[in-house]
Amino acid sequence: MARQVAERSDTIPALAGVFRTYGFDGASLAVITEHTGLGKGSLYNFFPRGKEEMAEAVLDEVDTWFDSKVFNPLRAEAVPAPDRVRDMFDAIADYFQSGQRICLFGAFALGQERERFGTKVRSYFDEWIDALTVALETTDDPTGLAEEAVAGIQGAIMMSRALADEAVYSRLAKRLEHRLLEALSQ
Repeated sequence: MARQVAERSDTIPALAGVFRTYGFDGASLAVITEHTGLGKGSLYNFFPRGKEEMAEAVLDEVDTWFDSKVFNPLRAEAVPAPDRVRDMFDAIADYFQSGQRICLFGAFALGQERERFGTKVRSYFDEWIDALTVALETTDDPTGLAEEAVAGIQGAIMMSRALADEAVYSRLAKRLEHRLLEALSQ
C-alpha cells in the first residue's frame, strides 16, 4: 500500500537514493514507487512533469546543500583560507560518505542525462571551482588548483566506489587537502 507524504520535499531523499542506485534511465516509475512508497498519483501530484522534474528537484536539493555547506563557506573571507579548505574536505567526506555515495552531478555529467541536465551540472561544477578559487586566491594558480581538487575529489569518489574501499577515497582526499594547504602556506 502506498504511504501518505505531507510535503513534496519529503520525497527528495528517497528519490535521490533511487537516482544514485539506478541512474536516471534505470529509475522507472515502478522502481520509484517501490522505493518511495508513493503511488503514481502522489508522485504526479508532487511532480507533474514526471521523472525529469523529480531529478531536477533532487539536483536542486543537492545544490542547495552544497551552497550552504561548501560553496558559501569557501567564500567566507573572514575565515582563514586553510580552515575553509579543511572544512570543505570534512563536509564533502561526510556528504559523500567517504566515497561510498556517488555524486549525482558527476553521474549525470557522464551519462545521457548530460543532455537533459547539462546546465545544472555545469553550474554545480563551475560554482564549486569558483568558490574554491576564492579560498585559494593567494596561491600561484588558484583556478588550476581548484580544478585539480574538484576533479580529484570526483575521481576519488569513483575509484572508491569501483573498488568498494572507502580507504581509497580517504587517502586521495587527504593528499589533495595536503596539496592545497601546502600551496596556501607558500
